Parts: sequence; C-alpha cells; structure tokens
Amino acid sequence: MSVFIDKTTKLVVQGITGRDGSFHTEQMREYGTNVVAGVTPGKGGQRFANAVPIYDTVAEAVSDTGANTAVIYVPARFAVDAIYEAADTGVHLVVCITEGVPVLDMTRALLFLAERGTRLIGPNCPGLISPGKAKVGIIPGQICREGRIGVVSRSGTLTYEIIHQLSSHGYGQSTCIGIGGDPLIGTNFIDCLEAFEADPETEAIVMIGEIGGTDEQQAAEYVATHVSKPVVGFIAGQTAPPGRRMGHAGAIISGSSGTAKEKIAAFERAGIEVMKRPADVVALLEKRS
Repeated sequence: MSVFIDKTTKLVVQGITGRDGSFHTEQMREYGTNVVAGVTPGKGGQRFANAVPIYDTVAEAVSDTGANTAVIYVPARFAVDAIYEAADTGVHLVVCITEGVPVLDMTRALLFLAERGTRLIGPNCPGLISPGKAKVGIIPGQICREGRIGVVSRSGTLTYEIIHQLSSHGYGQSTCIGIGGDPLIGTNFIDCLEAFEADPETEAIVMIGEIGGTDEQQAAEYVATHVSKPVVGFIAGQTAPPGRRMGHAGAIISGSSGTAKEKIAAFERAGIEVMKRPADVVALLEKRS
C-alpha cells in the first residue's frame, strides 16, 4: 500500500503551462503518474506535450477527466484562489507547492478545506511520492526506491538527503511526504503518523522536524500513545540563535518551545531515536528493528 497517493491517482496540474508547472509535469509523467489534465485560464482547448488536455478551470478538468488530485504551481498571489477552486470540485487531495502564501489567506483556506473534507499538503512543500506508484510534486523520483519506510518532513532538502541515505543502503520507502514549513499547513506530522501507523506495508517511520513552533512536540506525544511502529527523528536548526528565522517561514524560535533542544528532548521522552546527522538514519533504523 501507500499513503495519500497511489496508482489510482488521477492528477490535474494547476499552472501546467508555467515554467515550474511544465517542467515538473514532465517529471511526474515520466515517473508514471497519471496526469489527466492541466489548467491555465485562457489556454483551454490546448494540449500539453500533445497529450494532456488543458482547461480554463479545474471544474471543467475534473468533470471531463475524473481527476481526484490537484497539484498547484502558480504564483503566491494566486495560490489560495487555486486551493479554493480545486477543493470546490470535490477532489480529495490538493498539493500546493507554492511558497510565500500569506498566512492570513491560509487561515480562511483551511476552514474552507475542512468544510469540504479535502486534504491539503503544503503550501511551500515538495509534495509527496509513493515509489513505484505515483509522485505529486517535486521530490526527485530517481533517489527513491520501493520499500517499507515512511518518511515525513518539514524540510524539503533534508527530505531528499534522508531518502538518498535510505535508498543507498537498501531501505526503500512506502511514501515520502514533505508537509512544508510554513506556520499554517494543511497536513501535519500527526496526520501522517496516523496514516503510516494504519498502513500495513509501512514498517518504520522517519520524522524530520526543525526549529520553530510546537508541531514536533505534539507529534512526539502522539507517537508515545498511538504509534506502535519504530520511529526515528531528526531536528534541523540545532545551532540557530533565538529570535532568528532559519529557512522556512515557520522556523523561528520564540521563547523556549521552538528550540531544537526542547524538540529533541520531547522526541527522546517519547522513545523516538534521534539522529545527530542525517547519515545516522540507517544505523538508528537497524537499532530499532
């Protein structure tokens, strides 16, 4: 099995004719993802790569193709409207790659999504991949291999590093999810931990956090009481000074709750083995197996 996407995923790409949208649509198609439609207002009736029909609206695309998943590659000022448009069609999953989406806009969008029962991954995220089945987003398919390790991360680049370490040592992945590092995101650590715990083909979980906020502490409490599978973790930003944002918009220490030290302590209290560096991931998984 896999989490959130699989071979039944039928994808519509919002912003398919833009620079990023067109490049990553080709990457997703080459990986084997079933890209059934694209959306660029004003370009309806055209075809992407002489194969994928382009529509003016997501509603038209979903009605004609039965798309059940949307991915967003549009500029930040249009991204929330793109989320609304996708969710309003009834697709079950929306993945927003766009960064720089205003937090105030996301407060309204999350309520809209909840009312419709639509899952959002992102914004400001690399998306997700179920190796051998489908990828939605920008995670490089060539570094992944099929297997039984679930990966969930706030950091895009560290996601790639951890996947590379796993694959290089023969540890394939069931699904890898980059949830994004903004202060407000659609799918959090706990959502992914719950899904991995329920997935019979995921045998262990790697969780990559970073400074800022309290999501990692809440996830650690969830692991302690609800997760039976081995979990190993990493916290990025361990040398960041208080009050300075490092990387993602959400990676800012305020008081003591957002520090790497506090997050690592929470992981350890929950029985989560903590890496000192990403290269330690395989050794810790073997220790827990």
